[in-house]
Amino acid sequence: MNKDNPKIIFDDLINNLNYITSKKELKIINDAYLFAEEVHKGDKRLTGVDYIKHPLNVAYILSEIKADSDTIAAALLHDTIDVGKADKVTIKKQFGDNIYTLVEGVTKINRLKFNGDNESTIANYRKIFVGLTKDVRVIIIKLADRLHNMRTMSVLSKHKQKETSNETLAILTPIAHRLGMNKIKGELEDLSLRYSKPDAYFSIVERLNKTKTERNQYVEEMIENVSDLLNKNGIKHEIKGRAKSIYSIYKKLDKGKKFSDIYDLFALRVFVDKVDECYQAMGLIHSAYKPVPKRYKDYIAMPKNNGYQSLHTTVFGKDGNFFEIQIRTYDMDIVAEHGVASHWSYKEQGKSLMQSAMEEKLQFFRSIMELNKNTNDEEFLSRIKEEVLSTMVYVYTPNGDVIELPIGSTPIDFAYRVHTEVGNKMVGAIVNGNIVTLDYKLNDNDIVKIKTKKDSTPNRDWINMCFTNQAKNKIKAFFNKVDKTEYIKLGEESLIKELRRKKISINDFLTNDNLSKIYNELKIDNTNDLYLNIGNNKYTANQVINIITNEIKSKEEKILEKVIDQEIKEVVSKNDIIVEGIDNIKINIAGCCKPIPGDEIIGYISRGNGINIHRCNCPNISDINERLISVNWNNTINKKYDTNIIVEANDSKDILLNIIAKTSNIDISIQSVNTIHNTDTYIFEINVLTTNIDLLNKFMNDIKNIKNVLNVERVIK
Repeated sequence: MNKDNPKIIFDDLINNLNYITSKKELKIINDAYLFAEEVHKGDKRLTGVDYIKHPLNVAYILSEIKADSDTIAAALLHDTIDVGKADKVTIKKQFGDNIYTLVEGVTKINRLKFNGDNESTIANYRKIFVGLTKDVRVIIIKLADRLHNMRTMSVLSKHKQKETSNETLAILTPIAHRLGMNKIKGELEDLSLRYSKPDAYFSIVERLNKTKTERNQYVEEMIENVSDLLNKNGIKHEIKGRAKSIYSIYKKLDKGKKFSDIYDLFALRVFVDKVDECYQAMGLIHSAYKPVPKRYKDYIAMPKNNGYQSLHTTVFGKDGNFFEIQIRTYDMDIVAEHGVASHWSYKEQGKSLMQSAMEEKLQFFRSIMELNKNTNDEEFLSRIKEEVLSTMVYVYTPNGDVIELPIGSTPIDFAYRVHTEVGNKMVGAIVNGNIVTLDYKLNDNDIVKIKTKKDSTPNRDWINMCFTNQAKNKIKAFFNKVDKTEYIKLGEESLIKELRRKKISINDFLTNDNLSKIYNELKIDNTNDLYLNIGNNKYTANQVINIITNEIKSKEEKILEKVIDQEIKEVVSKNDIIVEGIDNIKINIAGCCKPIPGDEIIGYISRGNGINIHRCNCPNISDINERLISVNWNNTINKKYDTNIIVEANDSKDILLNIIAKTSNIDISIQSVNTIHNTDTYIFEINVLTTNIDLLNKFMNDIKNIKNVLNVERVIK
């Protein structure tokens, strides 16, 4: 590819997109290039070249792995918002929701920093993983973006080179591996090693170069011999020598292996048309070359969880040299090299093998979604490392199907990975022919048989015995459904009993008009919701009946009367808020103004939902004169409350890090940050936890003193 002229680079890109035949899709790609070229006009890279060359190279990398047209267009546009300052609305209008979503996703990820192990870093881990689940193509673009940046990283400082390399190895290459994108993963790993540990990298390169001529001679001779063998037996094929990843050599040396003990310094890859030809070729090679014991792997019959399929063997070649040989079909090679990135283009062509392989990879993202449901940031990061990025165990069903699970998994995890109903109806497990307890830790190559019973149900204790969040969530979902059914039944019985006590006909009460009023008042959708809310004690049956009959004074009227008639007395309350003359009443902190201790507050008596506590200056109660009640903070309770602040700055660089740093010596913690980029300023909406207004004011004053901060204020929505 010509790297000097952007228009020539774009022509090379179009030539490389010969797998995209739709004129409409090619026009969108052309329009994306013209848009990006205009937006980036005058922008320069640190290398001194025109900025447009970067998105062009990112798109070209993606074209090499057969990415779809939306991904290519988004790659061309991926820096137009942050670097080119393009308008989001314009991008969305001109290129549609799908491409805009990809561009916005990459923009958000590029704003995240992963330096250090503090709380903000953990939160950022979470953001990137959760962000990925919306559309996997966001991370595919990010991987290509990082690859081109690392190819041109020589202009950065040594510190920045190491920082970027460590981040790549810690976060991005494990994801590339799980997506099966081995070609990009391998180059990212090699570049990361080059810049993070240059001495180790160049030492390996030097040792490889010393033997390069000799190795090439051995490989060429082996290719010729194997090719003759397959030709004689009528197997159409192609053979390539395979270069060993420098990073993988480094990892083996780092574990104490000698250079001479690395099996796959000599490596071949054989491509054939059909699956049965893979096995025929393997048999022929083994008949001519003695295989090394325990080095044969059949990933065709038992694919890896990321969709990878191939036959692997290591044989004794000339002069006793070990040759690793991989045999696969051409379709398998596309999956192995390009992974999930090629899913969209091949899906349109109806290739069932590809679709099946990619569906396996997308299980990775479903796992992430499940992990995100009920975990805090630290637990989420821990589970990601354990379940997604950790070493896995490979176990088998009695039929020989392979199941991949994280180390620490039990038969319960296995059962729920096979199918939800298998887990729900499990009564026992047999591993390798022996009955085991359900907390047994599975090992590689275990053969697992799950015993089920038609009328059996899960045990709540299983939640503490299983390992994966997938299994835990399915067990919780079962009991949530059971509990919901019981609450609905209990609520219906409670309402019927109260109606009978009041001598009200059930049929007369449950008319369509009455139900419509109840649904509207309680903000519910159907009768099951009504019964559920009564059954779980959110509302009493009497409250529901009073919505229609008005025969008994409403709860809020009783509260007002009680406040007016009773003498004010000192109250010992367990609530955060003290209501004069009343104890043990439901109190809600208003989400619009989020008051904290020290704020002047007032109570609003809601219909059927206790008292809502607002700041006195909250505009949402400024025009309300009725149902307001005097309230005070309970000074005997010491706890943290959340509230929101807005920080406006004219630059985003290090602002968040500096804000987080201000929490180190003060009893305030940051829950979440939402960044909004306007034309001239950056706005950060920050949710914080604090014990009182004095601490919050000090924190806000500290933020005001940060360079480039223009304004800090509380939020009322």
